Amino acid sequence: MQKILVTGTAGFIGFHLTARLVQEGFDVVGLDIINDYYDINLKYARLNFLGLDKDQIKLNQKVSSSVHSNLNFIQADIANHEYIVEMMVSESFDYVVNLAAQAGVRYSIENPLAYTHSNIDGFLSILEGARYSKVKHLVYASTSSVYGLNTAMPLKETTPTEHPMALYAATKKANEMMAHSYSHLFNLPTSGLRFFTVYGPWGRPDMALFLFAEAMRKGEPINVFNHGKMIRDFTYVADIVESIRRLVVKPPQSNTEWDGSLPRIDKSSAPYRIFNIGNGSPVELMSYINAVEVALGVQGQYNMMDIQPGDVPATHADTEALNEYIGFRPETSVEDGVNQFIRWYKEYYDYSDT
Repeated sequence: MQKILVTGTAGFIGFHLTARLVQEGFDVVGLDIINDYYDINLKYARLNFLGLDKDQIKLNQKVSSSVHSNLNFIQADIANHEYIVEMMVSESFDYVVNLAAQAGVRYSIENPLAYTHSNIDGFLSILEGARYSKVKHLVYASTSSVYGLNTAMPLKETTPTEHPMALYAATKKANEMMAHSYSHLFNLPTSGLRFFTVYGPWGRPDMALFLFAEAMRKGEPINVFNHGKMIRDFTYVADIVESIRRLVVKPPQSNTEWDGSLPRIDKSSAPYRIFNIGNGSPVELMSYINAVEVALGVQGQYNMMDIQPGDVPATHADTEALNEYIGFRPETSVEDGVNQFIRWYKEYYDYSDT
């Protein structure tokens, strides 16, 4: 079996990816610090679904799944540099998918040190571990937030990304630059994935879909930022996982046609690539809210508010490069994706129809 490390296994995307990989027979080691940025009970519930017992999880110790013989888990901080590098070398992974990070645009304004700890120091540990263990491919999460102040749509991988609007985006831009330096210096194949507004079952409680559903269920008003004039390229989590699954076993090659006098942002003379992963069909925020209303059977109440600091008014992914490289692009409709989330939401929280 090919061996793969997935960091952020207790997180939203990491959980879904881990479930997919173990089902396909990969030898998977999941890793997560399980911090309290949001409800740790949801994180433990994800791990429990994978057959990992909360009572057996100990810091820096490997535990085995009771359901999947090809899944092990380690609770660890990726910023624990010495431990991470030694663990990666001893485990000798074929592939690494780094999804561990401090997420959230607005939280980065309140707690910037959490972002440099996980997204800069932690990512450096992963790069060093990948370097010394000579992995075949390091795939890591970037974000559509790196596009910052850009307003020309759709957003392409070649679009300049020098104007981030929040520290979260700046740390992810830094990840792309750090990865390139390791690809160049050590011939380490790396792929950065710019995710566009991911949603779906087992999603984060701090994200819009979860907040909308909670407010509607309780009969409370929904905070609608920018007075509803937001446009987002909502991307269903299963499409994200499918993209990663196809990409991880297809490491980038050095681009022999790359021209240093006319440098491209998304490719390099090193084995390095950047990809957008988005639905490619942007939706107005109110249409998204309406899909939640239909799925829940509840009419929402709206509290119209100004746009928040660090938020961008619109996103729209150009996914031609992704489709050309792996023969796939996300296409799940908002209606289908929201219905899947609401089905899980009702079951997980044991909510009956209102």
